[in-house]
Amino acid sequence: MSGENKQEKNQSAGGEQMTLPEISFSTFILSLNSSALVHLGLETDPSTGEQTSNLSLAKQTIDILAMLEEKTSGNLNDDERRLLTNIVYELRLMYVKQKQGASS
Repeated sequence: MSGENKQEKNQSAGGEQMTLPEISFSTFILSLNSSALVHLGLETDPSTGEQTSNLSLAKQTIDILAMLEEKTSGNLNDDERRLLTNIVYELRLMYVKQKQGASS
């Protein structure tokens, strides 16, 4: 079951089969978004089950997304461009809010 447009199945640590999403630019961006949300402390870390923040890692992930936005300018379709622009904007707002909360 290989190919760019097919979903692949992997075996998780527990032995059960899990279906991975199709690999695309959008799923890559959404994956980075999820990582940033975990680092901001807004989502539970799936590997630990805990909700902790690491603002340095959050900022780095947001900066990576911003770099991708800049470097891919003119090469994305409208949906990909909107997704990336909105994610960068929203994450920057959340980062500022979390940083202000941490310094209070």
